Amino acid sequence: MTENREPALFLVGHGTRSEAGVAQFWDFVDAVRAARPWTELGAGLIEFVSPTLDEGIDDLVKRGARRIVAVPLVLLGAGHMKDDGPAALLRARERHPGLSTDYARDLGVHPLMLAAAQDKILTAGGGGKDCDAIVLIGRGSSDPDANSDLVKVARLLADRRGLASGLSPTADLSPASTLSPASTLSPASTLKGAQGDENSGTSLGLGLVEPAFVSLAPPDLRSALDRCYRLGARRIVVAPYFLFTGILPDRIAAQVRTWSDTHPDTTVSIAEELRHDPRIVELVWQRYDEAEAGNAAMNCDGCIYRAPLPGYESRVGSAPFS
Repeated sequence: MTENREPALFLVGHGTRSEAGVAQFWDFVDAVRAARPWTELGAGLIEFVSPTLDEGIDDLVKRGARRIVAVPLVLLGAGHMKDDGPAALLRARERHPGLSTDYARDLGVHPLMLAAAQDKILTAGGGGKDCDAIVLIGRGSSDPDANSDLVKVARLLADRRGLASGLSPTADLSPASTLSPASTLSPASTLKGAQGDENSGTSLGLGLVEPAFVSLAPPDLRSALDRCYRLGARRIVVAPYFLFTGILPDRIAAQVRTWSDTHPDTTVSIAEELRHDPRIVELVWQRYDEAEAGNAAMNCDGCIYRAPLPGYESRVGSAPFS
């Protein structure tokens, strides 16, 4: 590596026991490298496979890197992003005196991420008239900040994108009946205005996009599918909000098959993971540029280490779990 003013990019991956998932990670790394081949680039993974974060950073230093910007390939900021990444950079500075490091924010709730997810959903279910409802399912976390962001993504995908046709726009349901998971509704029932907005003149109103989590947090996939079914949906797309395949996406597919076996009147399609969509590659470089310029503003309003959220007060100011 030649000495220059531009720092190297270090991609922080999660890691998986799935060989296919690991291969997709390296495909993504190659796509990021191809977008700016003049920037030195390295990568490491938090768990399960090599190179580890320490090994990946050490390799960059051997190649001459003196400044590193680490970008976590994390959709929503939780423990791995808040703990493992910074800890690895601290260890690297201790091992390599003089090394300068910066840390970017998570990929987060961003228009480019929403556009990539939208295309995967459209490919799986056709969107619009070909889909009644979508279940957006994330990893799930013990960090409420990350879980709430998944719900926000679901709402933004529901709003005016026409991904799910919704059902009959004639029903005017009370908030209690629409929001209660225990409600039993006829197939003609839906959220008011799901097919249009009389004030905006658009036919794309609020579609039915339900958030769910595969682990650690409710609602789970079955609960979300049951709710869509009670609301009358018979053509559902399950959209895994994951970058790459792995054990958890495989678990999602198995759970979809089990649920579908008991609901033969319903068609459930599964969207692909986001993978190396060029818009996500572009966002990685945006996060790099922000951090390199000193503009990586983290969202700390709901962080359990900074905000006394109900039930998590003891975590404020505590040491990271890793």
